[in-house]
Amino acid sequence: MTTDTSQLLRTARIRAGVTQAELARRARMPRSVVNAYERGSREPRVGALQTLLRALGLTLGLEPASRVDEHRSARELRAALELADALPHRPRRTLRYPALRAAG
Repeated sequence: MTTDTSQLLRTARIRAGVTQAELARRARMPRSVVNAYERGSREPRVGALQTLLRALGLTLGLEPASRVDEHRSARELRAALELADALPHRPRRTLRYPALRAAG
């Protein structure tokens, strides 16, 4: 079962042009562990993931996820719907299409 972490690690390794054995050597851990991380059968802790990414010349960065203010979003939606209701309503004309002919 692959996980986001296993896919990230595998993609990073492949883009770096490094084999699992070489990555394991650089990170000073068994190749079987690197393989298990990439397969998703083991989940690396943050420290192990940092070590592996550093061995590929990368860094691990975290940033806060944006939070949605539900009350503000509801107010904005309500205002947009009120504006839409205030627009003058004109019935649409019937659209004319060319007659369809059977393929011959």
